[in-house]
Amino acid sequence: MNVLGIYGSSRKGGNSDQLLDNVLEGAAFSGAEIRKVYARHLKISGCQACGGCNKTGKCIVDDEMQSIYPLFDWADIIFLASPIYFYGLSGQVKLMIDRAQAMWSKRMLEKDSEARKRYDRGKGYLIAVGATRGKNLFKGSQLTAKYFFEALDMSYEGGIFFSSLDNKSAVKRNPETLQEAYDLGRQAVSS
Repeated sequence: MNVLGIYGSSRKGGNSDQLLDNVLEGAAFSGAEIRKVYARHLKISGCQACGGCNKTGKCIVDDEMQSIYPLFDWADIIFLASPIYFYGLSGQVKLMIDRAQAMWSKRMLEKDSEARKRYDRGKGYLIAVGATRGKNLFKGSQLTAKYFFEALDMSYEGGIFFSSLDNKSAVKRNPETLQEAYDLGRQAVSS
């Protein structure tokens, strides 16, 4: 089982990083091969809506995103982790998600309308952390994740969501959250 962890925070070692570390540790314990992408390190631009991928399913923008597309194809499971900013995912990871337009184009080219009702490539999960307790805090990020995974031909399986975690070490004061993350990694690989 190939598992890709996408770290969406600009803050190294923050709450979403720590949670994803635990998820991947659980997945590795269950036998998965793990690879990691740190959105904060990528030198990529957003989607230019140039239409270059419409006929080939390949993005024509030559930047570090070209090294990420093969990882999307490699992964059976993707865990996407991000802090919540203004009820959405971080800007760093959103750039990468927008560039998945090429993967959506590829899916449209390879599958007819009936086949697109299935998600054949694997499963995707979201790990999201917010500082506030807003009633709709995770709705925007969940919709974005759902359609990101759909573009990758993966089913969105939900995830884990934690509010009221702001300070960089807040997750360490809540060991049950770290255990829940570890358990998610194990269960996703085992199911």
